[in-house]
Amino acid sequence: MKRQWFKLPLHQLLHALHTGEASLPEIVASFYERIATRDDKIGAWQYLIDQDDYLAEYESRSDFYKASPLMGLPFAVKDVIDTAGIPTTMGSAIHQDRIPDMDASCVTAMKAAGGILMGKTVTTEFAYFQAGKTNNPHDAERTPGGSSSGSAAAVADFMVPVAFGTQTAASVIRPASYCGCIGYVGSKNEFSLRNIQPLAQSLDSLGILSNDVLDTLLLRNILLHKPLSLSTPGAQAACVFGVFSGQALGEVQGKMLETLQACQKDLSEQGHTLVDFPLQDAVVELTALHAQIMAYEVARNLVYEQQQHETLSAHMQSLMSTGLAFPYMEYIAALQRADTLKQAVLQWFADSGADFILAPAAAGVAPYKTEGTGAPFMSRAWQLLGLPVVSLPLGYFQKLPMGLQLIGKPHQDDVLLLQARQLQQRFLNSSSVLTV
Repeated sequence: MKRQWFKLPLHQLLHALHTGEASLPEIVASFYERIATRDDKIGAWQYLIDQDDYLAEYESRSDFYKASPLMGLPFAVKDVIDTAGIPTTMGSAIHQDRIPDMDASCVTAMKAAGGILMGKTVTTEFAYFQAGKTNNPHDAERTPGGSSSGSAAAVADFMVPVAFGTQTAASVIRPASYCGCIGYVGSKNEFSLRNIQPLAQSLDSLGILSNDVLDTLLLRNILLHKPLSLSTPGAQAACVFGVFSGQALGEVQGKMLETLQACQKDLSEQGHTLVDFPLQDAVVELTALHAQIMAYEVARNLVYEQQQHETLSAHMQSLMSTGLAFPYMEYIAALQRADTLKQAVLQWFADSGADFILAPAAAGVAPYKTEGTGAPFMSRAWQLLGLPVVSLPLGYFQKLPMGLQLIGKPHQDDVLLLQARQLQQRFLNSSSVLTV
């Protein structure tokens, strides 16, 4: 029986290559067969490299790839990330013929580490609300979330082991929750955004989608040019988690709250301390400030696109109108107020001894596509604060995944991811996965 290599995470595929258990062409063929079987239903890919071209690239530099950290394994990037010689359309007909002549820094770093680009994944229009063609891999009638729709769906459905997305509001964390993969957004300014199409400069972040936190750590180290390791480091023995249900922001589905409560109970039984996160009013205010800042910056970044107003979706037209009407001094005041509230949150971390905040990654399971791409309110505040966040699919309801997010302290991303890895091992790789 043919081995289903596509189901293995990146670090296990590397192990198979190192030990000679598999060859690179075998692994690549497994992924392309998966895509051929599944993508007609899901629509995750905007542009897919031909399999023969992929293997020709590998064979043309096989000595390099065999000695490289990633050994020629595939990765994908969201279609707002520039790729030399391959279209970057940003989900808009305005840019359907745009072909960059230079890779984004994240793409260059992956290629230098021996990764081979498999293709570009679908994004919503300009990484905002207008949905693309992608369906949720668990139910084609439901949204995969936005805006990193294709990246989350492709990874969750095992069409590619890892992919890059971007987040300005909730564009990595929400799709990861809806599709059932791991989504990570780094601390503000953690990663280069060079040659990634901007939406709102105060908020934009690069994100990583994977099926294993160890793969996320591996890609993070590649981007930061840190030493690479396939070992599994440990996390803190006992931590303090501040718990935020999100109900102060909007309606949260009962099954999501049950998942949160079940996770709290399990963490407590494992010796961790759970405390209420008290700054709910601050999160509500930060959520509103985020929307104002985002609208202001989008309207002043997408000036070229405004000149083709009739080509834009109603969602984008409305956002630009709101942003153009928002006064400069109010924008500056919003940034200053956000900084004040950030200091309050950081002070809470210090005073309480908390290590992380635990919260729902979305309001519930993926809604039907007729209802849109889902509400971003669970992520807006943390994105404005520039905190690192990871979403883990720790719950399921009627076979639909639900993610919980861990929010960490600024630039303590490694600490956050090591704790996430411990949670993944506890829940995702055991019978204790939370089915509610």
